[in-house]
Amino acid sequence: MLGQLLGEIMVFEPMAVTELSVKGLAVDTRFPLHLNTLHEMRLTLGSLPVVVKARVIHCHISDVDQDVIYHSGMEFVELPERVKTALLEFLAAIKAQRAGT
Repeated sequence: MLGQLLGEIMVFEPMAVTELSVKGLAVDTRFPLHLNTLHEMRLTLGSLPVVVKARVIHCHISDVDQDVIYHSGMEFVELPERVKTALLEFLAAIKAQRAGT
């Protein structure tokens, strides 16, 4: 090939979701997420798997124990109405469960 051809690879890595709202989420990972990058993530809301697209709005080191842990805040982008509804129902169920109802 003439010239240089750049590409990217998508690697599935586990993450811990530490906060969730209808606007976005916060996650802990073993690798940094670059600001303003878009990521598609698979979440399981109860028994319902969904795929969401989110933009990284902040990322910082949150823990340095055995491994370095990065804490990132992300905002949802182009959230389909059905996924928004599923998120709202999931969050309401979690809230009700915590309230003991």
